[in-house]
Amino acid sequence: MQTKYLIAVDDFCVKHNIEISFVSSLQQTGMIEITIIEEKWFISAEQLKQLEKFIRFYYELDINLEGIETIFHLLNRVENMQEEIIELKNRLRLYE
Repeated sequence: MQTKYLIAVDDFCVKHNIEISFVSSLQQTGMIEITIIEEKWFISAEQLKQLEKFIRFYYELDINLEGIETIFHLLNRVENMQEEIIELKNRLRLYE
């Protein structure tokens, strides 16, 4: 069984000097998942890289939430296409 590590959203926001409402907005749009345990919000360690990327987009590059959501979906599409290309290349090797 794989252990899922969780980080408190409050602690993360204080450390990165961001607003909790920003994380809440990302959760509402479905870009990150929040786990609630005893009325406290947590994010999985697996999502940290993605969340930090969103923070850079929003606070450093001044991209609004709608823009971040668009970038998120486009990057997911590119990743899916890359996986499909790899799968097709592997199939093609069978016929060579």
